Amino acid sequence: MREGSLDAPIRHPIDWNNPEYYDLNKIEDEMERVFDICHGCRRCFNLCDSFPTLFDMIDESETEEVDGLDKGEDYRKVVDLCTLCDMCFLTKCPYVPPHEFDLDFPHLMLRYRAAIRQQGEKNADAERLTHTDRNGKMAAPFAGIANWAAKTDNKLTRPIMESLAGIDRRVDLPSFESKPFTTQAKNNVPMVNTDAPAHGRKAVIYATCFVNYQQARTGTAARKVLAHNGVDTQVVYPGCCGMPKLEQGAVNEVAEQALKVVPVLLEWVDKGYDVISLTSSCSLMMKFEWPLILPENEQVKRLAQHVADIDEYMVDIAKKEGLAEGMNALDGGVTMHLSCHARAQNMGQKGAELLKHIPDTKIDVLERCSGHGGTFGVLKETFDAAVKVGKNTARAAKRNDNEYVASECPLAAKHILQVMDMEGAENIPDSAFHPIELMAKAYGL
Repeated sequence: MREGSLDAPIRHPIDWNNPEYYDLNKIEDEMERVFDICHGCRRCFNLCDSFPTLFDMIDESETEEVDGLDKGEDYRKVVDLCTLCDMCFLTKCPYVPPHEFDLDFPHLMLRYRAAIRQQGEKNADAERLTHTDRNGKMAAPFAGIANWAAKTDNKLTRPIMESLAGIDRRVDLPSFESKPFTTQAKNNVPMVNTDAPAHGRKAVIYATCFVNYQQARTGTAARKVLAHNGVDTQVVYPGCCGMPKLEQGAVNEVAEQALKVVPVLLEWVDKGYDVISLTSSCSLMMKFEWPLILPENEQVKRLAQHVADIDEYMVDIAKKEGLAEGMNALDGGVTMHLSCHARAQNMGQKGAELLKHIPDTKIDVLERCSGHGGTFGVLKETFDAAVKVGKNTARAAKRNDNEYVASECPLAAKHILQVMDMEGAENIPDSAFHPIELMAKAYGL
């Protein structure tokens, strides 16, 4: 038996169509096995709050072993604190497959959530937040009112939102667009630079729910940078990738979303277009989670081979054809946060690589979790844990004292700024950016 593994991690398909997948007794037996291995290793103590909570409960139990835990209440605490960031699987655990211990902690937490969901247990507050397309469409006509109501200093509406929707009144919420990015894109088509080295490339931009309904500026910046570098782009948005649903264990609904989105994007692939995602969580879903949920679907497999994160795509242009000239330095430096879902794509530090092409600009890289974790960083019951996990990242950003803070994950970036403020930072940027937005700024676009 090997102590650990140096082999590249592999993942098993998610067996969600098998009735045994939802057998809670089998799940708890597997959790006992996994927790016992984690207890003996503890390399993951400084990741999300699941692990220190698990280890503290074991240490404080009568036996000081896993058998001293309550399989109901104690196991549930560990599950509820997991954000499915995948960092334990990809960066810490020496016992992931192909090692014989065969640990996949995040997907075990997912299985538990799927099982209790099948039994009818749902978090109503989180459930409402997972309907991103519905929420975006409903908010758009009333974006001004919705954004006013969501302001943290609104003493009238935020307590009501906390009471009725479970959204912590302290959370700095993202705003809504009055017009989706897909609509804005139709009326603002950038001119393609035919002199750029990469001229001839064609790409379809998968807008993602967040960019489409809440941060269109990222999509606009990406399209301008791509056009300046000779890439002809189209914009589509067939629907959400399903990541919010995955966090709640709704694996079947994620599969439905994949089957809805895949045919639309493959039509563009068949026309010779590359597929670009604007949000790291969505890239992760299309590249890795969808193929594990629908392992027999050839269309899903084929799309996964043609998807690139926007930073990954731009770095590929830089390496193969070279970037168009014209970038200027960004005064004041950049703190670049590598989001968990970008790191989980196993593609390297593409956000940082991209920014390093901007001349004479200081880049400080943060490779720690922001703590946000989707709905985890929004709900009252978990907001404090999200702040706790994100404090070290925010403190590092505070020490860097740069003019800009960037992340491939828009929610992570916003959370970092908020925790910096809570930690007493004096020079906090007005807004956090996606790396592609800073590249557009460097180009003067």
